Amino acid sequence: MKNMLKIGAVFTVLVAIIPMLAFFEPYHAQAPSVMSKDDTIKSYTENNDKSELEKMPDYTEYDETRGETKEIEYSGFYDGSEEFTVLDFTSGQVVRITMKDYIIGAVLAEMPASFHPEALKAQAVAAHTYAKRQKEKQLLMPDIELLGAYISNDSTKYQAYFTTEQAKDFYGEAYEEYYEKISEAVTGVIGKVLYYDGEPIVAAFHSTSGGKTESAEVIWGNHVEYLIPVDSEHDTDSPAYLEEKTFSSDEMKSLLTSGYNGISLEKDPSEWFEILEKSGSGTVINMKAGSSEISGTDFRSLLGLRSAVFTVGYNDEDDIFTVTTKGYGHGVGLSQYGANAMANEGFSYDEILMHYYPGTELRDELQQNE
Repeated sequence: MKNMLKIGAVFTVLVAIIPMLAFFEPYHAQAPSVMSKDDTIKSYTENNDKSELEKMPDYTEYDETRGETKEIEYSGFYDGSEEFTVLDFTSGQVVRITMKDYIIGAVLAEMPASFHPEALKAQAVAAHTYAKRQKEKQLLMPDIELLGAYISNDSTKYQAYFTTEQAKDFYGEAYEEYYEKISEAVTGVIGKVLYYDGEPIVAAFHSTSGGKTESAEVIWGNHVEYLIPVDSEHDTDSPAYLEEKTFSSDEMKSLLTSGYNGISLEKDPSEWFEILEKSGSGTVINMKAGSSEISGTDFRSLLGLRSAVFTVGYNDEDDIFTVTTKGYGHGVGLSQYGANAMANEGFSYDEILMHYYPGTELRDELQQNE
């Protein structure tokens, strides 16, 4: 029973993703949230700024001795055995592992191991695509904070990753079973990477959409051809789909006045909020909060909501605000619960990926390298 309780214990995941390389918004912009490991994972794209949506630079490197930029050769092929380096932010040590082992550790940390193997494969391809893009970027423009590594296992900044010790601690007696399952899924797709226009894609993902995924343009202000809304109706069956949070008018007033300097509120709390604009996927784009006009993502962050797909109601008899939220995460790219539902219906991992990243190309770099 103790071990069963341990498997069901909660762990920290990011509400403000999914999830990286410095893109979308500052890494620390969202506080972490807590959910069951069997319910959801965090999406790494939540906590990054917009630069990752920019086109990857040419493959050049800066020659410090000559003070000039030169072209470098780049093979572009991964077979899972090449070295990949991870900064363990808890110890400050750079860990050297294979790409394959990194992908296994990322999937162990990012997706419930109870999910269908085809969903796990889809997550593995997304993790590999993310890691490849991150490695390429670090080879071109190293981040001194990574101490020479390609990535960190600090999940508030990058895609989550479990070391062997962390995975054993997290999964307990079920570790061997889940490791074998995920290892088999990763092995089945090693070398598969998603591309668009000759570059590894920004493989954004999230736990659960509001029934339809969102566009990168709505969430981050940048249009990305393959990060557009697609149907994900089975997300309504996710345990993370619906959440209600309640606040007294005093609690809400305290949050608003601390979050927005100079805001003034009407005497009648029922007049404090008005949704001004929503996207076709239900994301609140703009809203009125007292005397201020704010974005739905800002309001989400202020109240610690699971997503920016929400409604706000007020009961004057109880003096209670009820905020009802649909989905978990930013809603862009692959929905993990949607992927699992598709897998359970018989869709393969590549069909899942093409659904959530339309117009992309799935390359098998193992075959290309032979």
